[in-house]
This record gives sequence, C-alpha cells and structure tokens, in this order.
Amino acid sequence: MTSSHPTALLRVNDLHKTYGDLKAVDGASFSIGSGVCFGLLGPNGAGKTTTIEIIEDIQNPDGGEILYKGKPRSNQFREEIGIQFQETALPQYLTVYETLQTFRSLYQNPMPLEEAIELCSLEDITAKYNDKISGGQKKRLLLAMALINQPHLIFLDEPSTGLDPQARLDLWTIVKQVKAQGKTIVLTTHYMEEAQALCDDIAIMDHGKIIARGPSAALIEQYAKDQAIVLPKAHLNEKKDFHMNGLKPHSRDATQVEIATDDVQGALKQLMDQDIDLAGMTIRSPNLEDVFLNLTGRKLRE
Repeated sequence: MTSSHPTALLRVNDLHKTYGDLKAVDGASFSIGSGVCFGLLGPNGAGKTTTIEIIEDIQNPDGGEILYKGKPRSNQFREEIGIQFQETALPQYLTVYETLQTFRSLYQNPMPLEEAIELCSLEDITAKYNDKISGGQKKRLLLAMALINQPHLIFLDEPSTGLDPQARLDLWTIVKQVKAQGKTIVLTTHYMEEAQALCDDIAIMDHGKIIARGPSAALIEQYAKDQAIVLPKAHLNEKKDFHMNGLKPHSRDATQVEIATDDVQGALKQLMDQDIDLAGMTIRSPNLEDVFLNLTGRKLRE
C-alpha cells in the first residue's frame, strides 16, 4: 500500500531485506511529504526497525530504491538528517554542554549551541555530566544531538520510551516545535497516544509490508468504527441467563468486559432490558490500538 506526495522529501520503492528464510522487509513502498511527522508503526517483528535502518543507510537493502529529494542518497543526505536512537552510548566524562559541543563540531552548518540548549530545555543541566542526568533529561539531550546539524529530515526511534507521563509530554512539546519549523520527522513508537498526538501521516507495517496508510482519524474510521461499552465483569456474572443479540462481550482484563458495537443505544437497551447494573460503565471510542488489533491481531506493545 502506497501513498504519493507530489512534494515528497523521501521515497521508498519496493524495499526488500531478508535474513536467511525471514523476509524482514517484503516490498515496502511509501513516500513522505515535506514538513510532516510520519509515523511508521507496527507490532514487534513487523520490519519497521529494519526499514528505518535501511533508510538511514545503516543497513543495505537486498532490493528496492530510496530517493531523497528525488535523487539517490549521497553525502548531502547524511549531512541533512538527524537521528535520535532509542539508546546511545555517550562519550564519558563530558558535561551536557561539552557533549553537544563535541557533536556540533562534526557538521558543516550546525545550529548555534545556545539555540539547541534552549529548544530542548537543557539550560539547567549544561554543567552536569551526561551520565548523571535523569532519563527524561537524557532523552532531551539525545534530541538536541539529533537537531544540532539543523537537519531537514529527523528520525526519532521510540523517543519517549521509559519516560514518566510528564517527561513524555515535555518531549512531545519539543517535537511539535521542531515540526512547526517545517522539519520532516519520521517517528517510530509503541505508544498509540504518541502517534495520535504527533503524526500527520501513519503507515502500519506487519510481516514486512505496509498494510494500511493515512492520518490516524482516517485509519480509525476505516478499520475501527465500533465504539465499546466497558462494564465490570461481576455485573454480567450476576445474570446467569445473560445474552446479547448479535453482540459478544469480550474480557478486557481480569475485572472488565467490553462490548463492541456500532449501535451504542441499542446495546444499552439490551443491557437495561436484562436489568444489568450499569454502575461503573464507560463508553470507549475507537483508537489506533483498535486499528492494530483489527489489522494485525496483536497489540502495539505486544
């Protein structure tokens, strides 16, 4: 499944990569428009990490074509991209300031150091050693390192993994600011809410193939229309003869059941007609997690 952008910054055509008998990437094709945040999502083993590493020129493909600004990648591509890896071993015995200074010296057209520090909210920790900062602070430092060369294209690999909710929101704010500058971002994440908050365009990958593509709202509309009624499991267990016409409750966890339906009013009427206790009930709208389950049969973080 492909999507064409007339102003595509990056095009991936029929990408293939195998490891023995395993087809890690099996004919993936997509393009990424300028100035957007593009999410490449999928369950573990879907092939997204291999795809990203090939695009970043860390791995070689077995087949296919990658074009940057309409041409094969060159030294210009390497100069104009920024990469925030999920984990990066930093040089020892350097402060945050010295770490950024070191990486800045590697590029021809770097960002002013103070601008990178301010953008990523590092002002309070510039004098600290890079191995003495918190997880959230290190993520912001890694992001500053990915931005220090003023890249046109930025790869963010699981940027908020391991962060507490507030640190995650802080990182999202920075990413939104970067996108507002017209940068193009390629994001991989296991957090559905992160993809919905940051991505303009999402490709879902499974078994080495792109199986769905579009904005999150369009994907939800196409692949997960049903709403769900969530009830305490004990309320249904109290009714031995409980049944629902055309609907089947599913266990959501040890204490809750979920009833997916495209007719919430009708489902509620069936519940009330059988005197089911509706205390503690919630109505859940469909989300990207439902899209994943419906398309792949697996949860995003499985």
